[in-house]
Amino acid sequence: MDNTYILDILRARLPQATLAADEFRGDLRVTVRREDLLDLARLLRDDPDLGFNYLENLCGVDYLGREPRFEVVYNVLSLASGQRICLKVGAPEDDPRVPSLTGVWPTANYHEREAYDLLGIVFDGHPALSRILMPDDWVGHPLRKDHPLGDEEVAFTFNQDRIYAHKPFAKK
Repeated sequence: MDNTYILDILRARLPQATLAADEFRGDLRVTVRREDLLDLARLLRDDPDLGFNYLENLCGVDYLGREPRFEVVYNVLSLASGQRICLKVGAPEDDPRVPSLTGVWPTANYHEREAYDLLGIVFDGHPALSRILMPDDWVGHPLRKDHPLGDEEVAFTFNQDRIYAHKPFAKK
């Protein structure tokens, strides 16, 4: 199965869903309208000619200054053919939401929670969307490019005593 064949199936069954498509290192990359993401994912999984049955990973990306600001990237694999496809979905800054794909590929569960926790992208329909890496009382999303950077000096041998004197574990 080649990329042209896959793209032809996607465009024939969901003509409005694909915004753009290209190839990178032999793998098909498709930019999808977020309204059609769930239908397209089901098509990729359920169509017997496609059989993309495994979500390898997903990640969120912050393109500060671009619209849509956020993008969610899904790397999906057909275990039978070894074929891969990369889906990209944009989410604007004022409404960073995309549909959850946990009902299509259960492996999306923790990946979506991580993107939510670190970037603030909300996955509508996720069964338990909550923080996974940061403490529950953490304010903000640390991988956003407008999140303030920490301002703590790094401890080296020459300044270690001075820095450690201000740390809670150093108090006696």
